[in-house]
Amino acid sequence: MMEQLSEFILNNLLLFGALFAVMVMLIKSELDHQANKGSQLSPSSAIRLMNNHSDALVLDVRTAKDYKNGHIKGAKNIPLSDLAGSIESLEKEKDKPVLIYCNSGNSVMRAIRMLKKAGFEKVNNLEGGIAAWKEANMPLTKK
Repeated sequence: MMEQLSEFILNNLLLFGALFAVMVMLIKSELDHQANKGSQLSPSSAIRLMNNHSDALVLDVRTAKDYKNGHIKGAKNIPLSDLAGSIESLEKEKDKPVLIYCNSGNSVMRAIRMLKKAGFEKVNNLEGGIAAWKEANMPLTKK
């Protein structure tokens, strides 16, 4: 059995090389994803974070129009497209916990990567974004 397997591998070396490369890329991709996703917080956990850390930075990376239609009280709106240029203005808040959100929680990964690369360590993602916040009947403000 082992003899047949080794013969098969030798006869299909290119295929096994490709399989190995794909496996390495998949593992690296998953590790990168886990390292860059930040802590996932449910809406109730996000409330707890904001209550326990009154200085927490709440960051809304949706468009200005979406922000004006309703956002978490105290949230700072920096659209994802503007975040790279605005990180320097957030430097003094590096040590504070950050709660970051978008519409559904999907496009926030890029923002988390940028913040972590800039040295922010306590980055938390509102799991499900503002959609989950609304679904949990949490308050929004338009002010």
